[in-house]
Amino acid sequence: MRLLAWSNLVKLSGLMLASLCAWYLGYMFADIVPEDSLSSAMENLQSIGEKPVLKAPPPKRQKCDHWSPCSPGSYAYRLLSGGGKEKFAKICFEDELLISEQKGNVGRGINIAIVNYKTGKVISTEFFDMWEGDFSGPMTTFIKNAPQGSLLLMVTHDDGSTRLNDGAKKAIAELGSKEIWNMKFRSSWAFIAAKGFNLPDNIQKEKINHSDNSKNRYNGWPAEIQIEGCIPVDLI
Repeated sequence: MRLLAWSNLVKLSGLMLASLCAWYLGYMFADIVPEDSLSSAMENLQSIGEKPVLKAPPPKRQKCDHWSPCSPGSYAYRLLSGGGKEKFAKICFEDELLISEQKGNVGRGINIAIVNYKTGKVISTEFFDMWEGDFSGPMTTFIKNAPQGSLLLMVTHDDGSTRLNDGAKKAIAELGSKEIWNMKFRSSWAFIAAKGFNLPDNIQKEKINHSDNSKNRYNGWPAEIQIEGCIPVDLI
């Protein structure tokens, strides 16, 4: 009986000694290892067994904010008409904003950018107020003075029809526009044309949206419209 009690006492003493040693070693380890390393280790242990979260890479931005890229050997373009008075028109070509509020060269009426087709670089930009003043004549001259082998990109902001005369309409129609004769008060309109050569039939060249009080997005103005596409660089 005494032998059994002595054996239990030895076991208890051994257990207490082992616990004391474990506590001391833990204390020494915690004092040596930085707290942030311990926290990181605990987080790593907790993450074991968790399913990895797969994240899709963000979509690559395309020229002129196209959804899909233009093929090599082609120009990207995007024309956006104005929306009401506050949302200004934009013309983008090869990822360069040719006309925009940020550039400070957009205005009420018809906005036009002329681009050298061979180089893809802008030649000149201008806007012509069609609500106030007589600017149909200067716009017609601007269009006719565009050199052969150039692209003309046109878009409306606010109103582009009130003082648009037949001579100006004819000059634009000669470039291939079909909707210019249908322009009405505050119509949203976008058009791209080539001078001295032909654009492919399968690209988007023109679009129009008329003001309709029952459908207008803005108070008195229709929704803005846009055309975009890719133009091969080897047409001439």
